[in-house]
Amino acid sequence: MKNEYRTVKNESSDEFVEKKSKFIGYIKPVKTQDEAIEFIEKIRKKHWDATHNVYAYILRENSVERFSDDGEPQGTAGIPVIEVLKKENLTDCAVVVTRYFGGTMLGAGGLVRAYSKSAKIAVDAGVPIIVNLCAIADINCDYSFYGKLSSLIPDNGAVILDTEFTDDVRVSFAVKNDEFEKIRKLIIDSSNGRYDCEKTGEKYSVL
Repeated sequence: MKNEYRTVKNESSDEFVEKKSKFIGYIKPVKTQDEAIEFIEKIRKKHWDATHNVYAYILRENSVERFSDDGEPQGTAGIPVIEVLKKENLTDCAVVVTRYFGGTMLGAGGLVRAYSKSAKIAVDAGVPIIVNLCAIADINCDYSFYGKLSSLIPDNGAVILDTEFTDDVRVSFAVKNDEFEKIRKLIIDSSNGRYDCEKTGEKYSVL
């Protein structure tokens, strides 16, 4: 498993007009082909009257890459869109570029530039983020140490996921996988050896 990957934070869109043709770039984070196809079909249904609904998506699952020119000259639409995703090093996301033809031919070069721009503004609108492979860990401590722990965890780049208050306090947190031993040592040292944390699993998360 890779320690991190880049995707986008939000489903979003942006648009511009080029020689009276309207281009709308849509993007959405997706995990599977079914999610990607569902998103593409949603945009197609929304813009059923558009001249073209070009798409591209890249998935970590099975290393899938797909694109379609949707009637534009071969190589002028789908490839420029997927190349933007590759240049931005993005995965687990789908892009649809909707075009309403404005009556003026753009030529092959013009189409490549327009579809590339549409994908890029969609990417920017979706906000690229880095998703890290994180260790999930638990620690049980008394209330006096919890006061220190509640600041130690976020101060060292980790995120508290859950806290349970009973006779003691159980804290579950996520930290970048390669920084787990560092924060574990901090917990041990700051508690003078009284407390330790246990790694319970791994998951991808945004820290």
